[in-house]
Amino acid sequence: MINLICITCPRGCHLTVDEDNDYAVTGNACPRGKVYGYNEVTNPQRVVTSTVRTNSPVEPRCPVKTDGTIPKGKMFEAMEMLNAVTLETPVKAGQIIIENLFDTGVNFITCKSID
Repeated sequence: MINLICITCPRGCHLTVDEDNDYAVTGNACPRGKVYGYNEVTNPQRVVTSTVRTNSPVEPRCPVKTDGTIPKGKMFEAMEMLNAVTLETPVKAGQIIIENLFDTGVNFITCKSID
C-alpha cells in the first residue's frame, strides 16, 4: 500500500493505492483523485519550471516551463538540457526553446518577454 496526498485540487485527499489489487485507489473524494493516485504510482509526470540564461545585461535569466508533463525520472536530464541554453534577446513569451522533449510532444517555452 502506498499513501499519497492528492494535489489535483485544494482539498488534499489522503489516498491509498493498493499495488496488489491492480493499483486500486481509495480515499479520493472525486474521480480526479483516482486518476492522480493511479498515475502517480504507475507513471509519475511533472511540469518543470526553471530559468535559462539570456544575453541581456538587464535581465540575465528568463523563466521557462514545460507546456505539458514529462516523466518524473527525466526531470534532471531536462534541467541539464536547459543549462546548455542561452537565449538571444529579444525573447517573446511562449517562445519554444527546446522542442519535443524526449519524444513526448512537450516543449520548454519562455514565460516572459524580454527586449
